[in-house]
Amino acid sequence: APGVYQLASLLVELDGSDEASRILCADALYQMGCGEEAHKLLLLALSKNPQSSPILARLALLQLKKGFTYDGNQLLKKVIRIGDTSCLLPIMDIFKDEDRKLMQTHCHFRALTILKNKQED
Repeated sequence: APGVYQLASLLVELDGSDEASRILCADALYQMGCGEEAHKLLLLALSKNPQSSPILARLALLQLKKGFTYDGNQLLKKVIRIGDTSCLLPIMDIFKDEDRKLMQTHCHFRALTILKNKQED
């Protein structure tokens, strides 16, 4: 992860508008246990592209990890509204095991709640 971070940082320096390099940099920071720095970098990337599902999904995990369930839900809802959920499966490979389980459990619980509410209606 430190080598990936250094390479991604160089790529960001070369082209500050390259979203993929910013995401790679944030993923490396996350893997190194620097969640706050990854969060700041993702927020900066989001300010340049507010409809980026890969950024929103990563931010959702970081919010859930902090215990901010409402914020995590809002970010996941935005990913779903955008319609580009294809980013979720590859991101799961990047997440640490405990975070992957957190995201899976959270999404499963929310899906069951939605289905239950629809059945009651």
